[in-house]
Amino acid sequence: MTLSLVLTFAVTFALLGMALIWTQWPQWLKAVVVVAIFSMYFAGFQTAMSLVGTPSTQALPERFVMLAAMVEEPRGKNPGAIYLWVNPITDGKSQLQPRAYKLPYSKRVHEQVNEGIRKGKDGVSQMGVAEAKDGNGLGSSWLQPGNDEQEVTIRDLPVPQLPEK
Repeated sequence: MTLSLVLTFAVTFALLGMALIWTQWPQWLKAVVVVAIFSMYFAGFQTAMSLVGTPSTQALPERFVMLAAMVEEPRGKNPGAIYLWVNPITDGKSQLQPRAYKLPYSKRVHEQVNEGIRKGKDGVSQMGVAEAKDGNGLGSSWLQPGNDEQEVTIRDLPVPQLPEK
């Protein structure tokens, strides 16, 4: 699937390149096409990487069930990371669409994840809540907020209440 996506972009870019060379379009239109081609390349690359299965750096769902986790502690020039595999919770129900996320390393989240992994091994399901950090609203983060702009909390998943007979 990824190969076909890459080939589709390559053919599209080749056709647009030939249009730039052999058409009598005005220079300003050719410049707009060149900028569009470069921006499509970067957008296509991000899409292809999300299809390959690499962990997403996008914002976590507001509420989720933590299925698995791995912590890469900071070492030398490596800033470290926390990898979570989660199912989003929507309308009070866990969706069956697990996804991997990559969070920047945080000692607080590291401790919560370790505790969650330990409890998960004991059979206690873990739930997470991701809330937006308070910020000044400046910068490009409003275009595509990521995990570094969220406060993540891991806790026990509440036991479902059975209806009375």
